Amino acid sequence: MFENLNDRLERSLKLLKGEGKITELNVAETLKDVRRALLDADVHFKVAKQFTDTVKEKALGQNVLTALRPSQLMVKIVHDELATLMGGTAADINLKGSPAIILMSGLQGSGKTTFSAKLANLLKTKKGKRPMLAACDVYRPAAIEQLHILGDQTGIPVYSEPENKNPVRIAQNAVIEAKKNGYDVVIIDTAGRLAIDEMMMQEISAIKKAIQPQEILFVVDSMTGQDAVNTAKEFNDRLDFNGVVLTKLDGDTRGGAALSIRTVVDKPIKFIGTGEKMEALDVFHPERMADRILGMGDVVSLVERAQEQFDEEEAKRLQKKIAKNQFDFNDFISQIHQIKKMGNLKDLASMIPGVGKMLKNVDIDDNAFKGIEAIIYSMTPVERANPALLNGSRRQRIAAGSGTTVQEVNKLLKQFDETRKMMRMITTAKPGARQPQQQMFRR
Repeated sequence: MFENLNDRLERSLKLLKGEGKITELNVAETLKDVRRALLDADVHFKVAKQFTDTVKEKALGQNVLTALRPSQLMVKIVHDELATLMGGTAADINLKGSPAIILMSGLQGSGKTTFSAKLANLLKTKKGKRPMLAACDVYRPAAIEQLHILGDQTGIPVYSEPENKNPVRIAQNAVIEAKKNGYDVVIIDTAGRLAIDEMMMQEISAIKKAIQPQEILFVVDSMTGQDAVNTAKEFNDRLDFNGVVLTKLDGDTRGGAALSIRTVVDKPIKFIGTGEKMEALDVFHPERMADRILGMGDVVSLVERAQEQFDEEEAKRLQKKIAKNQFDFNDFISQIHQIKKMGNLKDLASMIPGVGKMLKNVDIDDNAFKGIEAIIYSMTPVERANPALLNGSRRQRIAAGSGTTVQEVNKLLKQFDETRKMMRMITTAKPGARQPQQQMFRR
């Protein structure tokens, strides 16, 4: 995500020469290159010009502190303006109403259905809500079935009327059903088209009028670049939506939509989708995104994801086991599962300052833990609880059962032993040390 833009901006800001002050002379070439970088990232040309003009106005004549170079001060100015360009602060979702009604809009293929389920899951797990999904896409084959499957995965009920071809009536009935059964949020998944057409706009306008939603979200595929911004403007003119959702930000996106859309439609980006898993949904924080665009990482989001997955009571239990040197392969596999729940591994690594750039051309497979899991699951329950039992013949059996080699089994056992020793050393050396899972994740 934003790799090309990150590289271009980094090169541009290094062009700035001079000491003591940023002048029109030494800033001209830098901002010219910054504008080119933004245009290459598919940022709207008016937005790119406005951005560089604002940066120039704020930068000119600023005295550079003794400890800084002009390029470092410029990074700070560019960072702040990028955050402002994307909205400045995170925007919350409106959940007032009984039930609160959230209407989804967007083109076909933008990820509306998947996002609807992700949002319902987020509201259920993080905000303690009782959401219900409503399947109002009566055109796309298997759209209703897809929503039911996603609802089953997350334990969220889905209202549908497979024989009814009137999406307005289905939406109205869904709201009635939610009130009757005590659901406090209804998320309406609507139909999309391959392109904007009058029939589509009339239909979603009719749904809006019939159910009076508290929140209308426009879901857009960030990989479509500038087209996404143009589509957002068309929808906003008709629906006056409340916020934007950018999906597929884990893909090969140039970032133009994220940087342009806020300025063009004057509506906040509220959520970003970063993967296929139901947990791969984040609230959009402009400052954190500016950090990532400039290669500064996003440690705050990384810590938040870790906190969501790591249970405090479980951490205390593990700490006691580690102190007694009783940490076993059951605990080890449990930690792996929790890390996997945090999301795409390369995305997680990119949140660590400096690491994203190092891993630019490295392919981190989300199945990287598969071999380790296969080896551990080839052990008997007794062996997992007592790693000391793993002699030569047992290791041969485990290698055969996991489709690996004895050398790979030996390597895992050695790494496990070293990890266990290090964890015990940290835990016993510092009584108030941070939880073992967090230590393990940091390594």
